[in-house]
Amino acid sequence: MANSRKSPQSLKPAKRIAVALSGGLDSVVLLDTVCKAQVFQSQNIEQICVFHIHHGLQKPADEWLEFCEKLTAQYQKKKYPVAFDFRLLHLDQSVDGNIEARARAGRYEALADLCVEHHIEDLLLAHHQNDQAETVLLQLLRGAGVAGLAAMPSERMMTANENRITIWRPLLGESREALEAYAKANRLKWIEDPSNQQTRYRRNAIRKDILPRLGKIQPEAIANLARSAQLLGDAQGLLDRLAQTDGKTILNQDHLKLQPLLALQKHDLAAANNVLRYWLKQQSLAMPSQERLQSWWSDLQTASSNARLKWLHDDHEITLWRGQLSAIKMQAQYNAGQWIFKPVPARSKTLGLSLEWVNQAKTAETIEERQRLGAERLQLKPRTPRKTLKNLFQESAVPPWQRQAPLLFIDGQLIAVAGLGVSFPHLVGSGKRVWPEWQPLNSLKT
Repeated sequence: MANSRKSPQSLKPAKRIAVALSGGLDSVVLLDTVCKAQVFQSQNIEQICVFHIHHGLQKPADEWLEFCEKLTAQYQKKKYPVAFDFRLLHLDQSVDGNIEARARAGRYEALADLCVEHHIEDLLLAHHQNDQAETVLLQLLRGAGVAGLAAMPSERMMTANENRITIWRPLLGESREALEAYAKANRLKWIEDPSNQQTRYRRNAIRKDILPRLGKIQPEAIANLARSAQLLGDAQGLLDRLAQTDGKTILNQDHLKLQPLLALQKHDLAAANNVLRYWLKQQSLAMPSQERLQSWWSDLQTASSNARLKWLHDDHEITLWRGQLSAIKMQAQYNAGQWIFKPVPARSKTLGLSLEWVNQAKTAETIEERQRLGAERLQLKPRTPRKTLKNLFQESAVPPWQRQAPLLFIDGQLIAVAGLGVSFPHLVGSGKRVWPEWQPLNSLKT
């Protein structure tokens, strides 16, 4: 277990780290090695947060949660700086689709939420060499490309509510046999998931049937498959760099410029596919199937310069507007939030709403948030007429998916529109003033 003890040392300086604990062998070993590395190697870690995700898919799930909480308490008694937290997943098993994939996606989302809540920048997962080999074979069966066959990286970034979290897998170089030997030598206890024995799941079938047979044919099969994943990961890194070079005139922040993309596709389809896939990865979206990719190219080639296209992909809408492709999370343009009133410094020349008027409206409960209906008008500048919100959005080049914005009404009058501006006739330049600002729920401070 030398590698797993040394891996946490590569973490960037941080006050807290987190360990995902399922209660199985691999995560129990990971927690033990991380705790001991923190104490004996004097890392600059203030606290180790232990996160457990309760899937609710099996009867023993409550027992696993109790086991993980008690295990954390044992480390607390030994004076290790650990803290425990968990999340419940509510997965509808009646919904068609791959329950394994939905559980995995839900688990990562729940872990990300926990990291944000606890101000965690580094999250450690317990995937090991056997997991990597299984993933490579699964991706081969799916007909995956280089990115898929690279399987699980030892380090990757994840974004949650604009928070960047680094995912680490310090045990990828360790076999399950090595983990078992370490656990027995250190008298660790763990739980076995009975579903791991059910070969109706593809991963379990590979684990129980395929890998043992491959091991008889080639003793180093698991290690070799894991090494291939690492080499393919290096190759994918080169492809990403190529995409950045080919996409210099195509990639525009979070958007793709259509015309140069089509020009590249016309003379080098493979390069264009690489740029498109790189862009999807930057948006944290799944890779499309070959059939879907071909359908997208067909739509783009026949689209006019001012056309508007929309595809649904991985809970996002990929939209063509004004010659650019954008990816927007469905129903996430303006999440739940609230209007706040920020004070304007007394000596500032900045205009604002009269604080006295706003306070009177608060007392009278005449401050409202409404959704756009379509006939609203607003004057944003002096000596200009009131214009419809549609015209104002068009003039400001606000994309269509951002136009269903929250509106602020005071005393029945439209005062402000999120992402657009504030009614100029209601602004004053003297006295105590405030500025109305819309803050989505995920940006509000707790």
